[in-house]
Amino acid sequence: MRTLIRPTGFVDSPFGHDGQVARLAGGLCWFACVELIHPDGRRELVPVEGLESRFDEGMAADWARLTAPRAPLVLGSRTVRLDQPQLMGILNVTPDSFSDGGAHASPQAAAEAGFAMAQQGAAIVDVGGESTRPKAKPVWEQDEIARVQPVIEQLAAGGTAVSIDTRKAAVMEAALAAGATMVNDVSALTWDDRALAVAAASTAPVVLMHAQGDPQTMQDAPSYKDVLVEVFHWLEARVAACEAAGIDRARILVDPGIGFGKSVAHNLALLNGLSLFHGLGCGIVLGASRKRFIGALSNEAPADRRLPGSLAVAVKAADQGVQLIRVHDVADTLQALKLWRGLRDQALTPRI
Repeated sequence: MRTLIRPTGFVDSPFGHDGQVARLAGGLCWFACVELIHPDGRRELVPVEGLESRFDEGMAADWARLTAPRAPLVLGSRTVRLDQPQLMGILNVTPDSFSDGGAHASPQAAAEAGFAMAQQGAAIVDVGGESTRPKAKPVWEQDEIARVQPVIEQLAAGGTAVSIDTRKAAVMEAALAAGATMVNDVSALTWDDRALAVAAASTAPVVLMHAQGDPQTMQDAPSYKDVLVEVFHWLEARVAACEAAGIDRARILVDPGIGFGKSVAHNLALLNGLSLFHGLGCGIVLGASRKRFIGALSNEAPADRRLPGSLAVAVKAADQGVQLIRVHDVADTLQALKLWRGLRDQALTPRI
């Protein structure tokens, strides 16, 4: 175990603060302080200025990863820059997803919904054929392939960057062959024994998500001593395993797994501490759109009435440098991020 570095004390602009602020992951956020999270659980607030004098080897490596720019994602003919927040549209072709299950009655209708997301501003459309909501049952891989393959073929043929949301190696292979250029696995390539090899053999970027338990059991009694630190170390181990298998860190993204084996309090702690995950040196994906914890904080609002809360979470993520925000409501979230970007651009315009 080592001391971890969580950027905080965010400032609007670096101008006039030479040596006092640092840039987060080559993006649009600068920070003046860090919270040092020590192995014994102590937390210490320290200014950026003079911080490097306290570094040991591990902290120096974490700092280098925190501040290094993220390489863009190359998704077929499309390039997605990670120096600003981007949107990943959620396209579920399932009958039982928690928010939009059964919304797309045919592959053609699903593809049209995906094209609409891309036109509204989604950089990537994430296609899934198996619900991973709490208590969801596994889907036979051939059924999952039958759901996603024709949709991916249409979207890819139309020039849309497509991610496949699956835990299964066979589905990954079929989706990549159909034109998907990214793999998003809620089990971080642990559920299927072949998944790691399939991802390594491809050139596709891969999203590693943290989950405690599987969908049928994950919300029974999730427990952590320190959820932020434990999720960080778990993801760090998965990144190391992927690198050992031949997957370059530049094509690995991490997702803290909001709602996957977490209570409301756990979810909120992760959202407050998102900036810590930049220390993994990977792009960060956040999927919190319409999730149950939003309803829990708003008089049990149903999934289709959680847009305002989803927008609040998206802006919170952008404020901490998250590069990919996974959402159901692309147009609405893009408008929120345009306002966020306008504020950023104004602050980053030198005063004359």
